[in-house]
Amino acid sequence: MASPNGMIDRMRIIVDADPGIDDALALYYLRDRPDVEIAAIGTVHGNVPVEQATANALRLTERLGLDVPVATGAAKPLAQPLMTAEDVHGADGLGGYAGDEPTTSPTGQSAAEQLADLARRNPGELSLLAIGPLTNVALALQIEPRLPRLLDKVVVMGGALNVPGNITSHAEANFWHDPEAADLVLAAGFEDLTIVGLDVTMQCHAPAEWLEALPGDCYPRRILGFYADFYGSFLGKRGFVPHDPLAAAVLLEPDLATYHEDRFAIELTGRYTRGKIVADQRFLAPDSPFGRDIATERTKAKYAVTARTDVFLDQLRRAVAQP
Repeated sequence: MASPNGMIDRMRIIVDADPGIDDALALYYLRDRPDVEIAAIGTVHGNVPVEQATANALRLTERLGLDVPVATGAAKPLAQPLMTAEDVHGADGLGGYAGDEPTTSPTGQSAAEQLADLARRNPGELSLLAIGPLTNVALALQIEPRLPRLLDKVVVMGGALNVPGNITSHAEANFWHDPEAADLVLAAGFEDLTIVGLDVTMQCHAPAEWLEALPGDCYPRRILGFYADFYGSFLGKRGFVPHDPLAAAVLLEPDLATYHEDRFAIELTGRYTRGKIVADQRFLAPDSPFGRDIATERTKAKYAVTARTDVFLDQLRRAVAQP
């Protein structure tokens, strides 16, 4: 959208990520958008240990020509042991193609401090795209309790509401990697919070033909090979699911998706369901004698349920079809 002076209005975004192949694709997607300014990147444990995630974020900013501060974030979840996902993303997190050590360095701040500080200094001007476990966001809430009022829009990639999980039978990976952090974020009162979970991302499977149509020399095609092989074994058909880029697209173009609005929580104690996102979806009358199971003081959020898959995949193809 153009402003009255003819300049493009740019959404300023803080990215919190655990790069990660689909995290890399999300950065390609954002870099391709003239209506975006990436204000900062914070890294977190998840797909790989946080030290590897930070190195990958630095590599990607260098490759993409982004002059963006990168802050190292939480190395472990709030209340459980660290688990990573090299089987999905490769030992280096980028499908074996991480490459040389980065020439740049992270800032001296933690990712949580960076998020809280930027939000305080730019009230209402920054949006947050959180595409890894939510540990940094939970820690930032402890540093700055006003964070939900200081940020503009927040989009989180996580959850499996009415579909199976991917890391367990019921839980999606990002929320499962730190359930306590995810629940703290959902309960924090963010006024414009959108959750992009497996209910919608799994509809956006990009088949092998999509990948093979990319130029042979483009970096995304190289790193996607490992990812596509994993999905071939996981789903029985080669290709990949672009979870994180879809979350980025929904942040920029909310009308790419449709939504269920509700109050959400994370299951913290279930033997089989720990890390699962839940909502009380019963059709109860306002004066029903049955109480809501999810605390009614929680602020409602939007949960994406369908997406304009063809439009999004075309956008993503254009964004990644470059060296």
